[in-house]
Parts: sequence; structure tokens; C-alpha cells
Amino acid sequence: MSHPLNIVFAGTPVFAAKHLEMLHQGPHSVVAVLTQPDRPAGRGKRLQPSAVKTLALEAGLTVLQPETLKHPDAARSLSALGADLIVVVAYGLILPGEILAIPRLGCINVHASLLPRWRGAAPIQRAIEAGDAETGVSVMTMEAGLDTGPVLMTRRLPITPAHTAGSLQSALAELGAAALLETLEDVDRFLASATSQDHAQASYANKIEKKEALIDWADSAQNIARRIRAFYPAPCCFTFLGSDRVKIANASPSEAPHQSAAGAIVATDNDGIRVACGEGILVITEAQMPGAKPQSVATLLNGYRTRLMPGCLFSSVIEG
Repeated sequence: MSHPLNIVFAGTPVFAAKHLEMLHQGPHSVVAVLTQPDRPAGRGKRLQPSAVKTLALEAGLTVLQPETLKHPDAARSLSALGADLIVVVAYGLILPGEILAIPRLGCINVHASLLPRWRGAAPIQRAIEAGDAETGVSVMTMEAGLDTGPVLMTRRLPITPAHTAGSLQSALAELGAAALLETLEDVDRFLASATSQDHAQASYANKIEKKEALIDWADSAQNIARRIRAFYPAPCCFTFLGSDRVKIANASPSEAPHQSAAGAIVATDNDGIRVACGEGILVITEAQMPGAKPQSVATLLNGYRTRLMPGCLFSSVIEG
């Protein structure tokens, strides 16, 4: 095992917080935590600390929240910490070359995909959306390019039909944290045996735009179901029922044939709302009406049965 290291940890969301938690419990010393500045959130748009900041403060760790790492002060502050290594997990800010060069052992990143597949901001969501059979985590050394560095370790995980972005993120956080600790146990060996990525095989996981969550009923039921899982719990796929925006929390595809227009409700019972798609039928089992929480179809039908009858139409535009 390597000697205990002085580590700067850089991360922001819940996925990163799990890594910090396990790192802090291990033999290494977290000399400082970098996380993004507090951002407005919720209906009141009050400033909220990141999940990583909340955990770091609870653990009594030093927290740094620069708006950018490009200012010379950032490099001076980090240099003064004397860190052996910077560990980055879903930080959200680019580390310029001056920062990458500071630690004795450089910077390593835990990324939620099997690199070079799904470099970029939303690898978990894009893997589900694309119908990938598996995903995983990659521990890599960092360089100037986006997720392009040599890979130290990968750990694989099957994607099941039940996985949403939320549940898959939780599973990958556990897997990634364990992979990080294993890497740090013999970091010199892993660094010496890092494998360069095949850049010709790279794919990019672009940031999720809210407009992507609007359901296009002309698409196939299979693609729509994947997107619903990929975008849950956020931004959550939605459609319109008249003037009401309805969020779809859970659904599955059926290859059953139909003669209905895309978006038309074909049948409804307590097991699901069956909606015609461009190809196949989407069986909605959980949805959320405006002002309500996500509810099972059986519960929804108690209050909205007349609006969810066969022949009623879900649309991609507000009607009425």
C-alpha cells in the first residue's frame, strides 16, 4: 500500500459527496475541498451549498469555493496546501494547466462511464438513453482535454431495465468510491501502468437540456421509455394533457400494434395508461399532475379518470 497521501478533493453534487465520504474515512488526509460556489435553488431561489460542501463542513474540512480556477490566486492557494494529489469527481469547473501541474502525483478523476465512451457532462443519462447494456466508472489521470486522460482503472456495471438515472447514479457512486480507494492503495503502480484511450472510439455525453424532456409521441415507445428513465428524477420527461403539464415518472414499452394517432390513449386500467407511439405503445405506470406528487396510475385514475379515458390525447404542445 502507498503511504498516506495529502489530497485536495474537488467535487460538487451528491455523486461526488459519496466519494469524499469514503475518502475521508480512509487512511489519507483531505487537506482541502474544492466545490462550486453556493447556487440559488428551490422556489425561493435561496443560495444552497453543494452536497460536497455540506459534507465537508460536517467533517470539519477546509472548503474552498472559487468562481474560477483561472485566476492566479487559485494556483497560489492550492500550491500552499502541499497536496500530493488532487482527486476530481464531478466538480463542474475546468482545471487549467497551472492547476494540473501543482500536485506531486498530478490530478486524477473518477468519471461515471467506461471511457472513452460518454465523455462529458451527462454520462449516466446518455448511457441509459442510448440503450447501453452496461456502464461503469473510470479512474483516469487528468490532462488538458475533456476526459481524455489515460485510464488507471475501470469497473463495470450492467444497466437493467429498472435503472433510472437516479438509481444508476447511486450504484455508480458506490462503485466509483471503491475504485478510487483501491487506486489510492497503490497509486504509483496504477499511474505507471495507465492505458491511453482510443480517441477514435470516443462519444460525448452532452449536458441535458430541459427541452429534451418533452415527449415526442411520434418516436418509438422504446426510445421514449429509455428517455423517461434517463431523465428521472431530473429534469423528468413531460407531456401535455390539454393545458396541463404532466410529468411521466415511470413507464415501459410494449410492441403491441395499434391504429391510433401518436399520443392517443389506447386503454386505461389500474396497471397502466397505454399510449400510442410512432412505433409501439408506452405503458405509463406513474405520473405527476400539476401541483401533485408522482402517483401510481391506480391513484391517478381516482381523480382524473374522465381525462385519461381511451381516445384522450397527450400532446407535445399546450392545448386550449
